[in-house]
Amino acid sequence: MENTYLNFNHSVGTNFWHLEWCPKFRYKIFRKEKNKNFCIIALYEAAKRYGREFKTLNVQVDHLHVVASLPKGMSDVKAVNLLKGFTSFLLFRLVPNFRKRYPKGALWSQGYFSATVGFSDLEKTISYVNNQDTHHCLVSN
Repeated sequence: MENTYLNFNHSVGTNFWHLEWCPKFRYKIFRKEKNKNFCIIALYEAAKRYGREFKTLNVQVDHLHVVASLPKGMSDVKAVNLLKGFTSFLLFRLVPNFRKRYPKGALWSQGYFSATVGFSDLEKTISYVNNQDTHHCLVSN
């Protein structure tokens, strides 16, 4: 992967993050391919809306991983809140049956994982996210 830096108003650099979060109660709501695809669509819509770029993403049955490029100065907390909020908003409209499982309207759990990723670890992190099926033993070797 080419080491390219982004130009901002008064700075130059990168801000890559590995983010992971789960549905509330870790329910396996993305077991159905349709729900998984809706989640992917919602994530890309959220990224487009808030000016984020995903290097890769992977939606598993009970959690998801994202490697994202965030604007300089944006914290992981702000990025996750924006992504979780907008995807929840869209998913409740795309899959009305989610309201039966989450009647109070909270789709995502409160917690999340985040770690910064530098150029030297970017390829390894992207590979880890892309190979989640193998990592969770969902695909036989």
